[in-house]
Amino acid sequence: MYRNTYIEINLDNIKYNVSKIINKYNKYQYYFGVVKANCYNHGEQSIKSIIAGGCNYLAVALLEEALNIRKIGTTTPILCLGNINTNFLDTCIENNITITINSLEYAKEIEKINIDLSQLKTHIKINTGMNRLGINNERDLKETISILKGKNINIEGIYTHIYKASDEDTSKKQLDLFKKFYESVQKENFKIIHCQASEALEKYSKPNFINGCRLGIIMYGFNTIPNINLKSTFKLYSQIIQIHHLKKGDTVGYDAKYTALENEIIGVVSIGYDDGIIRQNTGRNVYINNKPYPIIGNICMDMLFIKIDNNVKLYDQVEIIKDNQHIEEIAKYLNTIPYEIMCNVGNRVPIIYKNDSLI
Repeated sequence: MYRNTYIEINLDNIKYNVSKIINKYNKYQYYFGVVKANCYNHGEQSIKSIIAGGCNYLAVALLEEALNIRKIGTTTPILCLGNINTNFLDTCIENNITITINSLEYAKEIEKINIDLSQLKTHIKINTGMNRLGINNERDLKETISILKGKNINIEGIYTHIYKASDEDTSKKQLDLFKKFYESVQKENFKIIHCQASEALEKYSKPNFINGCRLGIIMYGFNTIPNINLKSTFKLYSQIIQIHHLKKGDTVGYDAKYTALENEIIGVVSIGYDDGIIRQNTGRNVYINNKPYPIIGNICMDMLFIKIDNNVKLYDQVEIIKDNQHIEEIAKYLNTIPYEIMCNVGNRVPIIYKNDSLI
């Protein structure tokens, strides 16, 4: 941490959030902690907090992510939500990684594999309207199951994804369609049937035939309905590395985008767009000693400028991202979502874990 720019992750708050969510929505049997994208940029050490909070299954997007998780020592089962090249199915078996079957065509590729796949665990993905991944009709579903059974593969689960949980009618149509798919092959006795993710979990009661849910951004304190008090888990810090006293008419940064309208004080902060603070952040606030200060001028690759006052001193700590409320404000300012705000922070920014008894 040579420049005092870092992400701070509160592991105890992650564990607290997961435990509180599971306690509130306690009718499920399987709780998937979605830990893709490096736990939404919270770092792999957060996985221990997620498991300690009560999640009994993990979910990732990529095989690489699953294998990295195995390196930290957890034996908790992992579902890969994305596509895995069939050349690596033996790797999945060796590392207890469950794969997603997202199409009949993919099942036919697996059918050609000449290795013992009896230890391979699979979940079948149903497309109920998002049109990203998933099987599209009951005929393909039945043929897919037939192929997997012919290879003696463990068909552990079936699932879909509610893509517009904010809309009750759309979500109901998806759920009804998923139930129709499920009932067409109900005799297969799937061990795990999962559908709800964070927002749908909050908005809708548990369907009778579903026994699993997937916890994503809600684990990190973001909930759409204020009916549960969750804690912030993600902060981003930097520091003032130089202070300039400008006269009226002086300019700041590339292209002289900012011009002082009076005598002003400017602080240079050791973070920039290569760290994920893209140039569109100009105009929004950061915090020093709980007081907001605006970003001004064009943000540089490694530094940015803020307009400060005499209360700010050289090497003062700057909260680039203060808490969840601030993340929501930044997302609104940038016309995006909190996921992107956290995931955009670059790899050269180290993660420091607070309350590290869980590491």
